[in-house]
Amino acid sequence: MDKSRSTILNKIKRNKPECFSLPEVIRIDRPTEDLVEQFSTMVKAVGGSCLVGDSYKELNNELKGMFPDVMKIWSGDPNIMKGNMHISQGDPHEWEVLDLCIVKGQFGVAENGAIWVQESDLPERVAPFICQHLAIVLEKERIVAHMHQAYLQLKFPFPGFGVFISGPSKTADIEQSLVVGAHGPKSLTVCLI
Repeated sequence: MDKSRSTILNKIKRNKPECFSLPEVIRIDRPTEDLVEQFSTMVKAVGGSCLVGDSYKELNNELKGMFPDVMKIWSGDPNIMKGNMHISQGDPHEWEVLDLCIVKGQFGVAENGAIWVQESDLPERVAPFICQHLAIVLEKERIVAHMHQAYLQLKFPFPGFGVFISGPSKTADIEQSLVVGAHGPKSLTVCLI
């Protein structure tokens, strides 16, 4: 090792900052009125729509009414619209023709309308981002109040992929004008059961 390199490394070792323990995580527990109502309001605020139903039949009818002309459907929930896409995993380019992708959400966050979706509930990682329209099925009881509670829900039993999805694709980069569906789904519909 040359002298200048060892001199620099020795100076770094001598001037190493003191180690501190991590701060205690502050839990913020806000009063939770109606989580379903708060969640629905936030989903709409971020550009999505929210269907609240007491039965799968009711949600099916509403979803079919919203998307009467879709041709290519993949459904990850056998109770919601029968899908007609049977593409094997492997080539994500095959999913670009997908009109409507219906996936299960693990849980939702009332404060921001985000839904946690994990790889085990997806046909392919790209599916919820490449489809024309995205629908996420979520049980009402699986809504938490805020992100502090959401992070406590996250479980990774094996390496994989998971993402919080909040609203349809949108951007305001171009001339500060909001464009929905710019680089992903044109719509997001959350089906609360």
